[in-house]
Amino acid sequence: MAGWFVIDKWPGGLPRGLGVTRTEERAGEFQELRPLLFSIAYRMLGSVSEAEDAVQETWLRYQGSSTEPRSAKAFLSATVSRISIDVLRSARVRREEYVGPWFPEPLLSDPYQDPERSAELAESVSMASLLLLERLSPLERAVFVLREVFGFGFREVASAVERSEAACRQLAMQARRHMEAGRPRFEAGRKQRELLAERFFDAFKDGDVEGLRDLLAADVQMVGDGGGKAPQFARPFVGSESVARFLAAAYAPLGRIGVAVGLQEVNGQPGAVFKDRDGKVVSVWTLEILDGRVQAIRSVLNPDKLGHLGPVADAWEIAREADAARLPTD
Repeated sequence: MAGWFVIDKWPGGLPRGLGVTRTEERAGEFQELRPLLFSIAYRMLGSVSEAEDAVQETWLRYQGSSTEPRSAKAFLSATVSRISIDVLRSARVRREEYVGPWFPEPLLSDPYQDPERSAELAESVSMASLLLLERLSPLERAVFVLREVFGFGFREVASAVERSEAACRQLAMQARRHMEAGRPRFEAGRKQRELLAERFFDAFKDGDVEGLRDLLAADVQMVGDGGGKAPQFARPFVGSESVARFLAAAYAPLGRIGVAVGLQEVNGQPGAVFKDRDGKVVSVWTLEILDGRVQAIRSVLNPDKLGHLGPVADAWEIAREADAARLPTD
């Protein structure tokens, strides 16, 4: 019968010989590859919501395609890459007009895992690396992500971005040069970073200026992304003294109004999710750690970038309540 085929066995143990439509087969292939597709799109776009939209559009194109690809993985990866390139090109103007610093949407858990490329996957999803990727052209970014992060061959990369293999090799070289020039080096092991983050947030909640100062790099920066939709710093705090004093005074009024700090890995690095008394998300912080010190603290407060984490608090109201809860000793 046209459009049907016979399979030996379903993963769920359904009877042999069960008829399955090609659409159902494609749905199974797509679901199996969905984590990979999301991870490609997120690294290209820096947005959870846009990556999810790109993956959904990829399915619609796969579902409606009359061609029969030799490799579902190659076809779907190429499709999500092309969609992401188009989104990046249209997003350039929006990001240029963005109010204040722009950060990627925080990602608490990367759905795609590959033990053979764990180092590349972990490094490429960090906030610092995603911000470096923002400096690349859409084509450079696509080539770098597909080749350097996910290990696709140049033939597959060339097909995905619709350029020659020679052009893709050139794009890859340019992208590597840009990335290596500003690439952060996370020299400390994961356990060391986690322990330092615990000490940092303990000192933060205790209002311990000395304890904070000991954990901060001399040229540490603290930067916030509110996008004009949440309170944000008038300018970044720079230097261990300035950042330590700000942090030491910041938590006490927040604690009085019920804001809780939950340590959480964010984009593969230590961080925290701040929630109000009702469990709504207020902000997400990430720490960049190098040489045993916190080099950068990035705070995402823009509610548009937090919705995928759950209900979002009114950050303006939180700020007003915190100001009212301040004591002369804070």
